[in-house]
Amino acid sequence: MKAGQGKKAEKVSLRYQEIEAWLREIILKGRAGEAIPSEVEIAASFDVSRMTARQAVLNLMREGLVDRRRGAGTFIADNPLHRREGVLLSFSEDMKRRGLKPSSELISAKKEIATADDRKALSLKDPSSVIVIRRLRLADKTPLALEKVVLISKCAKVLDDDLENGSLHDALRKIGIQPTLASGWLKARLATAQEAKKLDLPTKSPLLVETRVIEDQHGNQIEHTETAYAANRYVVDIKLNCAPAVIAPFNAAPIDPA
Repeated sequence: MKAGQGKKAEKVSLRYQEIEAWLREIILKGRAGEAIPSEVEIAASFDVSRMTARQAVLNLMREGLVDRRRGAGTFIADNPLHRREGVLLSFSEDMKRRGLKPSSELISAKKEIATADDRKALSLKDPSSVIVIRRLRLADKTPLALEKVVLISKCAKVLDDDLENGSLHDALRKIGIQPTLASGWLKARLATAQEAKKLDLPTKSPLLVETRVIEDQHGNQIEHTETAYAANRYVVDIKLNCAPAVIAPFNAAPIDPA
């Protein structure tokens, strides 16, 4: 790197820090849900490019201090939503109980050939046709998660239901299939560029990814789901008993009708 370029990069870095410090003070004095200055306003106030202003805002988004809302602006972030241990509610029911309005953007919903992971999770033969539903899940218009649901073929009638405004589990119950028992696991990874764009997150933001297998009232595996949550907006609470004598079976976690 040439000396002139190095000095320019250092100057831009100092401007990031100056802008971030100014925004942190605004956040500290403000309340959750209050708007912060727009990128255009920041750029004008500090006499920097809009790209420099945007980078400072993105740095704060990665820390979970601010959140972007489509078509509205950037706001001081609320505390992340916590899902309590024990009973598992559907996304729609969970958001409604919090006083939030759940909604979805349907990305796709169609029959596909099951992947190897889907066949294993759902005890299917090779090859098998499954129903795959991909949705962006929102609460009060804020994107929380990207969801991929894989259902066995007998659930195909759910494709006739309202998958953007309604509950998938309600649609399953309408056709006589009762989600009853869920087993799942969590892992973390970075968002792809496409995922970050859909979730209104900075590139390579952390995601909390939950994978679940759900059984019906007859003990048959009917659903294999991967839900990738924006890690700064959603937290899963757990409670564990350390006494070996009272450890419950892995499949003992119930799922509540949602």
